[in-house]
Amino acid sequence: MIPAGAALPTNTIEVGQHITRTIFGLTVNVDTVYTTVIAGAIVIGLGLWIRRGLTSGTPNKPQLIFEVIVDAVQRQVEEAIGPVAPFVVPLAVTLFTFILVANWLSVIPSGHHPELLPPPTADTNLTFAMALLVTVLFTVTGVRHRGIGPYVKGFFKPVLLSPVKVIEEFAKPLSLALRLFGNIFAGGVMVSVISLIPAFLLWPFNAAWKLFDMFIGGIQAFIFAFLTILYFSFAISEEH
Repeated sequence: MIPAGAALPTNTIEVGQHITRTIFGLTVNVDTVYTTVIAGAIVIGLGLWIRRGLTSGTPNKPQLIFEVIVDAVQRQVEEAIGPVAPFVVPLAVTLFTFILVANWLSVIPSGHHPELLPPPTADTNLTFAMALLVTVLFTVTGVRHRGIGPYVKGFFKPVLLSPVKVIEEFAKPLSLALRLFGNIFAGGVMVSVISLIPAFLLWPFNAAWKLFDMFIGGIQAFIFAFLTILYFSFAISEEH
């Protein structure tokens, strides 16, 4: 135990810290806010850049890459889980791109503690917001596609499994948010652990972990996007 008022050891591992400000009595993680804005601006800028070069004839390289990705995802979705609402695949691709950029912000070193550019997905405020957005969208889509009555009745077929189905529905946003948060937050823990290594040995371990962290960030972005598509498919299917 460290006595109250005593200085913390220099090698104490501290993660999950944020640059905070109090606004109207609320504590705001300003680093999460501005890194979210940065990631969103990069995605929007990328979209506008591709849009600027769109042609009706032979597509340029950025347009071709984007169209190939969207078409490939669309075909895989239709083959694996059947047709979904037409906006779902573009939504999933956008979520994937945004989460990937947000996760990869941590690769940029700042030399500041807490980090000036932490991945905003390591904050539950963002991951729960995205999960709730997806949940609202697939619920509204399911109700509009099947009707409010059939949609609600789907939770009670069969009646014995209705509690499980209700719990499963509430678990969807929780699993979406906590899976993404947990994996990205764990990356911050590992960086803090690696920082305890002597300086002359630090850089190869740090470089190797950053590469692995980028790989994990890509996997988690893909999982979030894929589960989004899957939940929309469940919402509009007759066998809910």
